[in-house]
Amino acid sequence: MSLQVFGLPVSRGVAIGRAVLVASSRVDVAHYFISPSEIHAELRRLRRARDLVDADLEALKRDVPGDAPTELVALLDVHLMLLRDDALADATRQWIVERHYNAEWALSAQLEVLGRQFDEMEDEYLRERKADIEQVVERLLRALDAHQGRRAPALPVEARDFAGEDPLVLVANDISPADMLQFKGSVFTGFVTDVGGRNSHTAIVARSLDIPAVVGAREASRLVQQDDWVIIDGDSGLLIVDPSPIVLEEYRFRQRQANLERERLARLRHRPAVTLDGQRVELLANIELPGDCSAALQAGAEGVGLFRSEFLFMNREDGLPDEDEQFEAYRAAVLAMDGLPVTIRTVDIGSDKPLDRMSVNELRHEHMLNPALGLRAIRWSLADPVMFEVQLRAVLRAAAFGPVKLLFPMLSSVREIRATLASLARVRQQLTDEETAFGAVEVGAMIEVPAAAMVLPTFLHHFDFVSLGTNDLIQYTLAIDRADESVAHLYDPWHPAVLGLVAQTIRLAVQAGRGVSVCGEMAGDPDFTEWLLALGLRSFSMHPAQLPSIKQRILRADTNRLRALPDALAQAEEPRQAWLQWSLARDAASLARAA
Repeated sequence: MSLQVFGLPVSRGVAIGRAVLVASSRVDVAHYFISPSEIHAELRRLRRARDLVDADLEALKRDVPGDAPTELVALLDVHLMLLRDDALADATRQWIVERHYNAEWALSAQLEVLGRQFDEMEDEYLRERKADIEQVVERLLRALDAHQGRRAPALPVEARDFAGEDPLVLVANDISPADMLQFKGSVFTGFVTDVGGRNSHTAIVARSLDIPAVVGAREASRLVQQDDWVIIDGDSGLLIVDPSPIVLEEYRFRQRQANLERERLARLRHRPAVTLDGQRVELLANIELPGDCSAALQAGAEGVGLFRSEFLFMNREDGLPDEDEQFEAYRAAVLAMDGLPVTIRTVDIGSDKPLDRMSVNELRHEHMLNPALGLRAIRWSLADPVMFEVQLRAVLRAAAFGPVKLLFPMLSSVREIRATLASLARVRQQLTDEETAFGAVEVGAMIEVPAAAMVLPTFLHHFDFVSLGTNDLIQYTLAIDRADESVAHLYDPWHPAVLGLVAQTIRLAVQAGRGVSVCGEMAGDPDFTEWLLALGLRSFSMHPAQLPSIKQRILRADTNRLRALPDALAQAEEPRQAWLQWSLARDAASLARAA
């Protein structure tokens, strides 16, 4: 039976495919695809883990004291029976063989299937056996982790379809940034999560990948079953489960139209971004890993405007990356860009980007009351000066191989500025004393808290350039946790206070002759392109997938005709409505000129 689930539209487009459920688990579960050649090894891992748990349970039975309640032995027998049951073992193997899931993922997927079957049982005693199967699976997961050793996740496989002709979409309660990194470049054509806001990390990554996504669809992972056919409507925030043939055909038509538009925009790749009145605009790419540079160049990026170095630190089992590992990663990006500038942001860990696989909710409830306001970004770096200076050394060494800019996140006070620059000076002196080769770097600060925007002249005095991180600037200006779907409706990039801070930052930086760019979501949103151009912004940085549509806006813009736009928005109580009226007038004028 077809059904619809509503959530928040966070990444445009339509995805149609079979659902892959990623279940929540009390045990940390890695999700990655294995190659066909690894199937037998993964099955051996699973078999060994099952044998270990079987032996453990048998040992427990043997050690039960003679005067212990008989129910205790009976419980262990139930667990042994479940462990040896084909419903768990065979089906788990099937996930590995047919879908190429790693063993942990296959187990959690099968647990999801069995859990629903138990939930539907009428007999209360049998229904309560769900807890037993959960405990057995948890033992297996721990055995895989502790006895077999969890290997590093495989590199994302090339886009291919393990379900034959059927594309796949991901349905989960939540997706951690670490798992998003694993899924990046993988087989999924769309995402749906139960939780999350418009600017949660999951939403941003999905949008940057140009993959249709819906978040905050609270019941999605409960209502959707493995292998269900689903449609993700990223334009309206709708998930359709088991669609009718008519609905399916309508959405396939929309998919074809979107693909044609994407191909048309791709033809602009090598065309310089110059407005109609001759203003040259720099279009840069945001990347997470050095391997992203190729996509940036293919999209026509003129450099990297934001290298989010924290992704080198996440999803690791062997501690933080040392200086040489970081140096190799930064140098790889510099060499890949072949003379184009690379802006490396120092690690921005915390808030919605924990080091491990914890979800945002887990981080919030189990470790910090409000991580967005806690130890994150530059605060985390300054609190661990050894780690911080290791990263600075790696960046400076990489700068010997090409143009590098160094960017510091979330600075808010002159005290932090001085501490940060003192660390940088200390590292430069160390490298000089050691006669270790390093390069010159331009030094910049992210403007992403209102305090930084309000004391911008201080920042411009100390830094060569500033970069607006609009996602966090909106979050902190409006006191909205952007990862919390319960307040997501209050997250408003059109809020007059936000527009005022952005406008003030760009104008003051331009007047001071300092470099200024925008690297947050606002840079990749075509609705803001003309307004940012009118303010004097000439450097945009975004995910490579967003570059073509922004370039198209720039090519059609005339900054002389845009001069009145900032004042019109600044004077409006509701800038969004004012912009809609202005854009309608613009389109009408364009049509008149064309006629």
